[in-house]
Amino acid sequence: MQVDGAASFCMPPLQGISSIEGELDLQRSLRGMNYGNKPSPCTKGNSDDLNILSVVRRLMAMALSRLGHLRPALSRSLPALLRSPLEISVSRPGLWQKGCGQCGALPLSQSRHLATKKNKAKGKGQPQARVSINSALVEDIINLEEVKEEMNAVIENLKEDYSRNLSIRTSPGALDHITVTTKDGKFPLNQLGQISMKSPQLILVNMTSFPEATAAASKAIRESGMNLNPEVDGTLVRVPIPKVTREHRENLAKLAKQFTNKAKESLRKVRTNAVNQAKRSKDTVSEDTIKLIEKQIQQMVDDVAADMDKQLTTKTKELLG
Repeated sequence: MQVDGAASFCMPPLQGISSIEGELDLQRSLRGMNYGNKPSPCTKGNSDDLNILSVVRRLMAMALSRLGHLRPALSRSLPALLRSPLEISVSRPGLWQKGCGQCGALPLSQSRHLATKKNKAKGKGQPQARVSINSALVEDIINLEEVKEEMNAVIENLKEDYSRNLSIRTSPGALDHITVTTKDGKFPLNQLGQISMKSPQLILVNMTSFPEATAAASKAIRESGMNLNPEVDGTLVRVPIPKVTREHRENLAKLAKQFTNKAKESLRKVRTNAVNQAKRSKDTVSEDTIKLIEKQIQQMVDDVAADMDKQLTTKTKELLG
């Protein structure tokens, strides 16, 4: 016998039961007895009743004997019938792996797959649906356009830091961002001196306009982190351009990562300020609206952060060659 959706098993044929039933029918027909009324097993002298009871006992004994043969098969098939549809990989005894040679029953299923933690976690890494809020609808709560502009300003500053501080080929403009500290305050180097390129290996800074700031300018160039060692000649600052080494390239790559991490900190500050501003309206708008705005802000942050990572990857490849 084969049960649909469960393991197959063999049922031994119930031999002898049909012959006993035939014997019982024959006795009934010969005696012409009316079995509409139940005979009392306690009535003495009634041979017909005793014969019937004997046959019934034989029948019951035969049935119970056959049920004993079915017990191993039922014990294996009932769990399969009652189990949940979740499937788990299990091994079966070798006896059932080759099928039954007597009745042709199919071999038992070798495995069933169970939903594991790994399968449940598959959905966690999948991208979620994006939020798109009309800025005009929430302008009374927060100006999302201004938040976006602040985030874009952060990434623009990062690009500017890259271009000013992480140039392999030094040019006169590479020194423009250097800040010189004087007794009158802090000033960009290009406002105090005239920067020119004498040769590919030498930059000159003419400090004739502010000769008192010559020493301060030399110090600022040396401490700029660009691996430069300026030389002072009167009001003229000579800046030899060192040969670009592998170590210098690696240092520039590390500096690029530092700039990126600093930019991400500024980005998080923008996000925090925007979320706090939205939460101030929690008394006038629903909590779901606040959460939706927070999700929109986080989505904007994720987009800018992903752009920063791309900028860093590109700049690192450029620096390391």
